Amino acid sequence: MNKRKIIDYLYVMIGSAITGLGISLFTNPAQIAPGGVSGIATILYHVFGFDVGLTIFILSIPIFIIGIKLFGKRYGLMSLFGTFSLSFFTSLWCKVFGYNGILDYTKDMSIWLSCLYGGVLCGCGIGIVLKSGSNTGGTDIIALILSKYTHIPTGTSLLIVDGIIIAISAFVFSIESALYAVIVSYIISLVINKIVITMGTGYAKTAFIISDSLEDIGKFIIHNMDRSGTIVKAKGLYSNQEKPILMVVLPNYSISRLVQFVHEVDPNAFMTILDTHQVLGEGFTPIEKLVNINENDVTSK
Repeated sequence: MNKRKIIDYLYVMIGSAITGLGISLFTNPAQIAPGGVSGIATILYHVFGFDVGLTIFILSIPIFIIGIKLFGKRYGLMSLFGTFSLSFFTSLWCKVFGYNGILDYTKDMSIWLSCLYGGVLCGCGIGIVLKSGSNTGGTDIIALILSKYTHIPTGTSLLIVDGIIIAISAFVFSIESALYAVIVSYIISLVINKIVITMGTGYAKTAFIISDSLEDIGKFIIHNMDRSGTIVKAKGLYSNQEKPILMVVLPNYSISRLVQFVHEVDPNAFMTILDTHQVLGEGFTPIEKLVNINENDVTSK
């Protein structure tokens, strides 16, 4: 195992430990289920008393078996390791701190503290895991499957899946609990996108890749990431030789997977990654949506 892979696995473990802390100390004791397999596990814990960490792992196994078949062995195994780590650390923190967390929920402010700190911890943890090209929740793969066969953007698919889980929590706990879950989900996504991945800028990345393995990289982008790209003809300034450049636009949460794959197939590849603030077209924001918004702005004036 090379140094890069060791670092990736360390990222997964550290991120999972932080995420597990957010779940065990804040969201689970507060009966907040902000989507994901951890949200389902939270519901099952409060209804049947099942261990949260163990439930996360058991529920994720069949999902990852499907994920391995559809998106490749490496992605499935890395994700399975992420889920195992999250399961382990969630159970560990529950044993250490207890299943009731560290806050007194007879006080009104405690639920808001759980939303804030639970969201920030889970967002930081998940973001760190995403940097390794892995993930911590089986619903990510469900969203990818939904996107693959319905052509709904992955981000939208994830919102649909998590929205269903949050809706279920409204029936199991209360409408208030579901609304708190929406707040936590927003905080998690905000932390991932603004702090961990983009450091405060953009919502997508544009990558330019020069490599002798562009064919393999292109196949990975199409078949494993459900995206496409553009080959641009170029000529080296020093060598004066023809050299194609692959340009691809990806959501923030996907860029680390691409970087890792490029490094594996061609360690000598040249890659430039730019922050992209707005992407219009298939897989992102439809152009007509922006046109309609602008027309509404004009008519309102």
